[in-house]
Amino acid sequence: MRKTLISLLLLFITGTVIGADDLNIVFIGNSITYGATLEDPATEATPVKVCKYIEQQTGRNVNYRNCGVGGMTTVDFLPASTHQFPNVIKNADEMSKLKGKLIFSISLGTNDSSDDCFGSPVVPAQYYTNMQVIIDELLRHYPKALVVVQYPIWYSPNTYNGARYMQKGLNRLQTYPEMIDRLMEHYAQAGKSQVFPGSKRGYDFFKENYKLFTAEKGNAGIFYLHPNKDGAVELGKIWSEGILKIL
Repeated sequence: MRKTLISLLLLFITGTVIGADDLNIVFIGNSITYGATLEDPATEATPVKVCKYIEQQTGRNVNYRNCGVGGMTTVDFLPASTHQFPNVIKNADEMSKLKGKLIFSISLGTNDSSDDCFGSPVVPAQYYTNMQVIIDELLRHYPKALVVVQYPIWYSPNTYNGARYMQKGLNRLQTYPEMIDRLMEHYAQAGKSQVFPGSKRGYDFFKENYKLFTAEKGNAGIFYLHPNKDGAVELGKIWSEGILKIL
């Protein structure tokens, strides 16, 4: 009898989770989100892997839109900018009409840390402000949505393609996680329980496993910036961690 009751309880618990709302995720980001260097971003990019992983872990149906665009910074996604925010709203409007929960996954910072991308370099305080403006406007449009802010991942200190990153950029990139932590504190104190942090383990993981990047030839030799096919799978798991915590 006791085993039967336990089995019924577990069935109820797992059934409640699996039978919960569908998830509709809008991914905001740069070339890493888009899936640069991958043969087929439509099937291999990190957002695709996030959705598949969450479906496997929860049994939920996950829909998504990939609003990642190469070279983008937080400046490009500011509401006042005509660069990318209108496209985010367009996709989010479509997703909001579907049944289920609307979630934004934001991964920005890599290009902010460079010397040559639009609006860059972005100093830590400005990164904080830009991210807050973006999040606040998303929540104004979609008050019931959830937002997960993903932490930037490592890139090699000789990264120099169309833009200069190098060690100076990598040093700048490492200041952004603290700004994300401060954002979490801000929203917690403001009583906005819809904003959550992603996993912090991505930076060290990719630094230790740089072969999960595509080896690219740049102005300072072979550099590592974009996850390859296997790297996208691993990054998908890392991004999923922050989303799974809020389910």
